[in-house]
Amino acid sequence: MSRTLRLALVLLCCWTALASGAVVEAQSQPWAVYFSPQGGCTEAIVTALANARTSLHVQAYSFSSYPIIKAIIAAQARGVRVEVILDKSQRTEKYSALPALLTAQVPTWIDPAHQIAHNKIMIIDGETVLTGSFNFTRSAEYYNAENLLVVWDKALAERYEANFQEHLRHSLPGAAIQ
Repeated sequence: MSRTLRLALVLLCCWTALASGAVVEAQSQPWAVYFSPQGGCTEAIVTALANARTSLHVQAYSFSSYPIIKAIIAAQARGVRVEVILDKSQRTEKYSALPALLTAQVPTWIDPAHQIAHNKIMIIDGETVLTGSFNFTRSAEYYNAENLLVVWDKALAERYEANFQEHLRHSLPGAAIQ
């Protein structure tokens, strides 16, 4: 990603954060932070996904947010290489993203190796990381006290990517176990 595009994304996310009441230390920082309830976390995620160009890796514990599901499917439709790993609870949750992702043919796996696969991360284009306590749900946006941290740092993204690949190795295809 070019320096100019990265700066534009930082400014856009910081402006979005400030407009929504999130706390951002300075617009020149390579990060942005959002707090729920109603702190713009979902909007920040959807905006980041709309800017994905090459790859998107997602790990989620609880995932039912329609705007985020829609943004992931849209990213894949425009040619972004998408892979999703979900906690095993998402096989049976009433509003799980799993059926919609599988219907849209988004490569989706279930991580059965842990009591809870509690990660909530997105790695975009190998250089942007979204992480924090924020579950990808409507409740997280409107009712819960949660946080989302967006960091534009290639070295950090590489660490998260290595962890994603480690979990992918022991995960099972979502379609095979649904």
